[in-house]
Amino acid sequence: MAYSIIETCVNCWACEPLCPSKAIFEDRPHFRIDAKKCTECEGEFADPQCASICPIEGAILNGLAENANPPGSLTGIPPERMQAAMAEIQAR
Repeated sequence: MAYSIIETCVNCWACEPLCPSKAIFEDRPHFRIDAKKCTECEGEFADPQCASICPIEGAILNGLAENANPPGSLTGIPPERMQAAMAEIQAR
């Protein structure tokens, strides 16, 4: 199975140079991963490099179509806590 990048990608170029199998390529409107080249970084890294560097939570999916970098993974703030904080800020 291969990882994939979905449309929330903002083409920041963070992942492309880190991919050891050179599976990531630019394709308008966002980057994509060539499934035939993607090794999921197995045997090279403990974690997939694309997901570990991606600044957009939820933009990279694993082979089971699950978020490889789910909401809260970058900030450490659980999504429900973030929603409560944002609601409080908007209520001001």
